[in-house]
Amino acid sequence: MKTSKIIIKNLFGIREVELDNKSIELTGDNGTGKSSVIDAMRYALTNSSNRDFVIRRGETEGEILIETDTGLSINRKKRTNQSDYKSIKEGGRQITSPETFLQKIFTPLQLNPVAFTMMTRQEQNRIILDLIEFDWNLNWIKEKFGEIPRDVDYEQNILQVLHDIQAENGFYFKTRQDVNRDIRNKQAFIEDIAKDIPTSYQYEKWDTYDLGARYRELETIKDQNGKIQRAVAFRESYDNKIRGYEAERDIAMAAEEKAIANEREGLLKTIERLKAEIIAAEDRIKTLGDKLTDKQKVIEAEYQAKVAKLDTDIQIANEYADREPQDISELSDEITMAEQMIKHLNEYRRMKDMQGDIQALKEESEDLTRKIELARDLPGEILKTATIPVKGLTVKDGIPLIKGLPISNLSEGEQLDLCVDVAISKPNALQIILIDGAEKLSDKNRERLYKKCKQKGLQFIAARTTNENELVVTAL
Repeated sequence: MKTSKIIIKNLFGIREVELDNKSIELTGDNGTGKSSVIDAMRYALTNSSNRDFVIRRGETEGEILIETDTGLSINRKKRTNQSDYKSIKEGGRQITSPETFLQKIFTPLQLNPVAFTMMTRQEQNRIILDLIEFDWNLNWIKEKFGEIPRDVDYEQNILQVLHDIQAENGFYFKTRQDVNRDIRNKQAFIEDIAKDIPTSYQYEKWDTYDLGARYRELETIKDQNGKIQRAVAFRESYDNKIRGYEAERDIAMAAEEKAIANEREGLLKTIERLKAEIIAAEDRIKTLGDKLTDKQKVIEAEYQAKVAKLDTDIQIANEYADREPQDISELSDEITMAEQMIKHLNEYRRMKDMQGDIQALKEESEDLTRKIELARDLPGEILKTATIPVKGLTVKDGIPLIKGLPISNLSEGEQLDLCVDVAISKPNALQIILIDGAEKLSDKNRERLYKKCKQKGLQFIAARTTNENELVVTAL
């Protein structure tokens, strides 16, 4: 698609200019209006301008009309007293979504190839990547990654977006580094905890171990064993106690007999002295036998009571004395072991919780790795189906390559050739290149650019600053 007519009225510094389908070079000094033609064309195609004043001074309306050999008509008017006007028709029928339509019939490289050669590497790469046509949106991203990755500029080309998603300074990569660092720290902490926990530690056993009940059981056994030991000792002392009781009895009786004999002897002596008391003494003598019998009965009763009590105690002792004391060493060892194991419960729980955390972190790290690798693999898949505007264009690590070389490695002439190749890459695109600042190119590269445009059948409008005071239009 080529222009057949271009009419510009009252735009920028132009009063009125009409051009046909020929390639032209506009020359002259600054201010002669040569760049106004190119700026007007850009305004028609993009509805934007980097100039403060679009309408020619003193006028209220500026207009540009572009017609093509395919029946396309682009008419745009800039007004000061009313709303701007635009009309884009094809075959006489109004185009819906005109701005979107215009974006499809040209590329940024057609509008300023000289500026392209002076851009930074990043700007050049972005423009070239934007030329690769692949239908995508945020829903496509969400479908692939399960989310919209953070910290990514989604106004970029999809290949640059994917490059940023998997980049080392990207959210996924840095998050994975943080996750892996957390995993290593937790693993080191677990290893430190595990040093103090016995091998094959039975957490479930010690977590439910009733230490209090086992303590009570041990005390009960100890009490029983104590009773057995005391019963045996008590039974063994029974005969000795009986002999002791008998000795106490005999001694007590002998003492009483001696006391009575002494008393009797005293009384007999007293009879002689105390004849007056004979009768009384004789009466008392009569009662001494009964008195002795009573004393003996008391002593015998005490003896029998002690023996009875001892027999009762021996019966109780016999219940235990014949028993074998229980061995408490195993239970004591078990309780000692339990005390040691229970001390590890909290640290063990903490270790298990961390192991669970590590598993979750590993899954998160694996998911991040999957997403990073997906972002690295998707460009290859995209390039299989995407429309590549230039032969020899590939993409590696988010960087466009022309025949294996980065754009920044191409010479100025090769970069200009690339602009021409891009301009003719779309069969239905507008076949025109606007070359502003042609004087910035070497004579060799300028002639090379003009020649290639002619060879490829491209119309071009070039503006070149010279020392001429008037605008000169040269058809080439």
